[in-house]
Amino acid sequence: MVVGDFAIELDTVVIGAGPGGYVAAIRAAQLGQTVAIIEKEHIGGVCLNVGCIPSKALISAGHRYQEAMHSETFGVMTKEVTLDFTKTQEWKDKVVVGTLTKGVEMLLKKNKVDILTGEAFFVDDHHLRVMQEDSAQTYSFNHAIIATGSRPIEIKGFKFGKRVINSSGALNLTEVPKKLVVIGGGYIGSELAGAYANLGSEVVILEGSPTILPNFEKDMVKYVVANFKKKNVIIETNAMAKEAVETENGVTVKYEVDGKEKFVMADYVMVTVGRRPNTDELGLGQAGINITNRGLIEVDEQGRTNKINIFAIGDVVPGLALAHKASYEAKVAAEAISGKNVAVDYAAIPSVCFTEPELASVGLTLEEAKAKGFEAKASKFPLSGNGRALSLNATEGFVRLVTTKEDNILIGAQVVGISASDVIAELVLAIENIVSAENIALTIHSHPSLGETVMDAAELVLGMPIHI
Repeated sequence: MVVGDFAIELDTVVIGAGPGGYVAAIRAAQLGQTVAIIEKEHIGGVCLNVGCIPSKALISAGHRYQEAMHSETFGVMTKEVTLDFTKTQEWKDKVVVGTLTKGVEMLLKKNKVDILTGEAFFVDDHHLRVMQEDSAQTYSFNHAIIATGSRPIEIKGFKFGKRVINSSGALNLTEVPKKLVVIGGGYIGSELAGAYANLGSEVVILEGSPTILPNFEKDMVKYVVANFKKKNVIIETNAMAKEAVETENGVTVKYEVDGKEKFVMADYVMVTVGRRPNTDELGLGQAGINITNRGLIEVDEQGRTNKINIFAIGDVVPGLALAHKASYEAKVAAEAISGKNVAVDYAAIPSVCFTEPELASVGLTLEEAKAKGFEAKASKFPLSGNGRALSLNATEGFVRLVTTKEDNILIGAQVVGISASDVIAELVLAIENIVSAENIALTIHSHPSLGETVMDAAELVLGMPIHI
């Protein structure tokens, strides 16, 4: 603690107000803790301000634009459809992001969480300083929850600037690029590539792996690849990005495929090759907190670090960098501080990619199940057999259930298709509660709905399908 600086006492302090931090603060307050939250930039964090939410807004705008131009199938004819991208961005920022940011701030205040603005730096394991431009204040605390999130990785030869941008930059462009190069075909890269392709950009994806979206099964990804091809998106796999040279009006990207050097020119190049945890400027060494060689904070099943009173959640700890994982860990940490006997369980954590079509997965794949020693089987029901999908003219995709052979217990599921991000929720709940295919099949699903595909897939597991 700095000599002469009187420390203000806090009970529980949360560092970072993203989907992990603000949830932790609210849950801790609900459990009777006196809580303060420290945020240096945006209430709501990266996800709400320059990530999950604004990206889905642009994806939605792209879908509307395409529907406006191509609805002949429904007998809807349009002429001279135009895109006012300035208005699109205004809607995204003011209506979508702005509303949610104000909402989170309101919820924090409603739960009597004290909001502190500034950058936190640990002095030791019971004190930290909050730094502002022209002042600083020391605080003592009983418990701390670190939820500082992550930032995009900048790779050699691609220094972020006017034409070389990260995902945040791509979300805030003032124009739709005529041509966009995307380096990295993972979740973020594929989602934004699809969004800008729908908005009218010519898109090239450079992916270092043999396939885009390598975390999803191949038969799922093929639907996304096919959709990209329809939109004339070029996908270069096994491609190693080498260098970007900016000019006033564009950028030239040098890359290598199978030992051959190639070049592509574009208006912008977006680099989405991963994210780095925001742990390097927190003073973790001062607090004696253990971290890995990747800068991740080591925690136990409650999110507790090697310091009994300090917890960490979200992108700063090992595991998937998902907003809903951070929110889940937030509740566990807050409850652990209150003395509850809780622990994380990732068996039923969904992964979703908002490509076209959407991809969603939870639990084990068939291959993973067998590797873990399960006697398992996979049952796949196509969306083409679903009345609601037909009425939406969106029949590409399937629902697949991975179940045990002995008692038909659901241990995994994969969904491809329209609203997969919503359909997966029932399957997450089923895995979390160790539900059998019989239970799902006997559950009455509304008709016509996309949710019926889950019931149909369950009947397929039982060998008594109705609609296939």
